[in-house]
Amino acid sequence: MLANLGRRLGKLLFSGSCFLCKAEAAEILCAECDADLPRLQGTLCPRCALASPGGAVCGRCLTQAPQYDATFAALTYRFPADILVQALKFHGELALAPLLGNLLATCIPNHRVDYLIPVPLSFARLRSRGYNQALEIARHVARGPGESLGARLAPELCERRRDTAVQMELPLAERAKNVRGAFHCPRLIAGARIAVLDDVMTTGATLDEVASTLKRAGAAHVENWVIARTLPPGQTS
Repeated sequence: MLANLGRRLGKLLFSGSCFLCKAEAAEILCAECDADLPRLQGTLCPRCALASPGGAVCGRCLTQAPQYDATFAALTYRFPADILVQALKFHGELALAPLLGNLLATCIPNHRVDYLIPVPLSFARLRSRGYNQALEIARHVARGPGESLGARLAPELCERRRDTAVQMELPLAERAKNVRGAFHCPRLIAGARIAVLDDVMTTGATLDEVASTLKRAGAAHVENWVIARTLPPGQTS
């Protein structure tokens, strides 16, 4: 019901034209632009969603195991996926949240997850932007009891305790230090299976810190649900 409402809202706001190319379209994107989306494909490491022969856990995850247990991503973070993500994140195009949420939902396997947690913004950034793009997407991914995903949307289970520098503005080597200790889980969640939703995953430093926080609170399993995955240089899909 919520997904259908989002689609109707998108059609109303974009007045029958494709958000990307402005051609006539029955949905937010025309069929051609939808086909051009860089869907993440190939054999991927199940932990970090980067290319790995045979779909085995990659060497980096074996030698420097992250705190999260799995990653599922819909798109590669390149044109035109980056246009959609940035339009929602920085330009208030909230009607894109159902589109991105639906793209992500098709990539998530049917297994048990107790809670869906969007990566939280700091109070200052939330006040400045007016919304959390991860939460807006998560509203369209979460399903009620008895449906395919079954995860309860629970943004209250992860709080950002302090503001941090914008990750994308920092060198890759400094990103883990930037978010260290930035998150807090306000109650015990012993044995819980958690999905953490974010718009873009680059180094995974933010998601790793969130997973570490949730596991200290007792979570048994933490996986990432990501709209777009940034690929290392030389990797195209």
